[in-house]
Amino acid sequence: LTSTLCVGRQAAAMKPNENEEARPDLGKQVSKKLLNELTDAVWQMIDGLVETNCGLNRIEGHSVVVRADIDSVRDDQVAVISGGGSGHEPSHGGWIGPGMLSAAVAGDIFASPPAASVLAAIMTVTGVHGCLVIIKNYTGDRLHFGLACAQARAAGKKVEMVVVGEDCALPSEADAPSRRRGLAGTVLVHKVAGAAAAAGLSLEAVAAEARMAAASVGTMGLSLSTCTLPGQTAQQRIAHNHVEIGLGIHGEPGARTVHLDKVDSLVDALLEQILSDAPGHGFLSVVPGEPVCLLVNNLGATTHMELAVAARRAIEHLEARWGVRVVRVFSGTFMSSLDMAGLSLSVMKLTTLSTARLDALTRAPAWPHASGVRIAKRAPVPAVTIVTTGESAPHGRATDPATLERAIRCVCARLKACSAQLNEWDRLVGDGDCGDTLQAGAVAVLAALDLADTKSELADAASALRLVGSAAERMGGSSGALYHIGLEAAVGAAVRHASGGSSDAAMWAAALAEANRAISECGGAGVGFRTMLDALVPASSALSAAAARGESAAQCLDAAVTAAAEGAEATMQMRANAGRSAFVPEAAQMGVPDPGAVGAVEWLRGIREALAE
Repeated sequence: LTSTLCVGRQAAAMKPNENEEARPDLGKQVSKKLLNELTDAVWQMIDGLVETNCGLNRIEGHSVVVRADIDSVRDDQVAVISGGGSGHEPSHGGWIGPGMLSAAVAGDIFASPPAASVLAAIMTVTGVHGCLVIIKNYTGDRLHFGLACAQARAAGKKVEMVVVGEDCALPSEADAPSRRRGLAGTVLVHKVAGAAAAAGLSLEAVAAEARMAAASVGTMGLSLSTCTLPGQTAQQRIAHNHVEIGLGIHGEPGARTVHLDKVDSLVDALLEQILSDAPGHGFLSVVPGEPVCLLVNNLGATTHMELAVAARRAIEHLEARWGVRVVRVFSGTFMSSLDMAGLSLSVMKLTTLSTARLDALTRAPAWPHASGVRIAKRAPVPAVTIVTTGESAPHGRATDPATLERAIRCVCARLKACSAQLNEWDRLVGDGDCGDTLQAGAVAVLAALDLADTKSELADAASALRLVGSAAERMGGSSGALYHIGLEAAVGAAVRHASGGSSDAAMWAAALAEANRAISECGGAGVGFRTMLDALVPASSALSAAAARGESAAQCLDAAVTAAAEGAEATMQMRANAGRSAFVPEAAQMGVPDPGAVGAVEWLRGIREALAE
């Protein structure tokens, strides 16, 4: 009875509410791809590849991409062909061009191309020097490409085939055929063979270099998630806290699944597998001091950041653990597996000749245009810094340290006193922390002032502004950044007005004007936007005008404070066009002054108050 009741309750709980909309089963979603009809995807991909690369063309009636200049170069060198199933882009069409492939044959997604298309490629690009066909070690590729090679030979063409199987995931068995799959290391074989063919070598010599390159490379991959084929249900095979190691490029399970660890540990594990001398392994043996090439390959959905972090560790581990010299490095997407979130590492042992082949020029559209040459142990470029203290720092006009200190302390006192009111206004039109931010700046400035040698650091206008600016940087928020920007700009104006020729009031007016310009430029606001600039810009204009009339410092400041106060009051009828207030309903802003503008008025009053003492 208990079991029956439990089952009944479960059934009732599982019965959908008739008033609720049907919810998708997130565990069984069909994969989403930006494609048209699946049957047209490969053909349309080839069309796009040809349309966007002037050096490529296609063979009519076949999913084969060829060099656009094939008619003029057919008898100049050995042709090099590769291919396989689609879904591994940029392989293989991205490797067509002078210095690499002559043609690439594309099958359906993860399916070997038909022998007829392979034969069409061989017959189209092969001239008097013959053709080398490079394939990966998969049964379908071996059969279809092998059949086409036999047919081409029967038709009188000189054809050699090289099979690449550099996968290091599974132990080899002496009495069984090789289970080593062809992975991203195949691209390095393409490059070596293509460069050898471009150098004018015979078919036999090009094939020998390709076989040597294939025997000198090992690859291991890992993935956080498997790939999703168009139109099929997305697989959830790999748990969120696990990673598969030793997987291929067709979504098949990896050799083992392990808990997700830091990338350094995972990279170390891949390289240990490639270079392991354990029984059944020994795929790639290296000796200390030997030069190698590292290929870091994106399997589809791995970010550039992740690739760079992995490449950094791989280089470090190869040199520290195995003692080899990593002299060539390539990182990017070379052989993907649709949208697989993973990467593979390929290590190739280098000779002087194979290094030259990797360095040789190619115009294949997907090959990295930046050189793969690695310069080891480069010292970082020394940082160039601005001298802001000491005798070598640019100085402004001489000032009275005692007067400046009194003014700065009065400013800080007023900002601390008005913080609660500013917060109250900011809660109505913003996020409620304007007063706290300005008070934090005031506290930081006072702390800096207490530690400063005021006789030297307040001895000139530029040094005083630097002192306040460096402390204002610790205010936080947008206000802190804007005040720091303004003070840095004011330093420049103070340095430019260091010599005589104008009154002190005119010099400070120029500094304030420059600060306003910088704040407006970086913050994107101006007068009328309901910001601090609605107080500071009128203050600057009034200060400048009073200085031009030759008025005293006190009169100049009176004019500036009055103009700033009027500007701040005007914000009570303004609609905000900048800052967080811009997202507050206009009705809520009316009758409330902008807190930042009022804060500017308060620090101007603090300066005026200090001069009156």
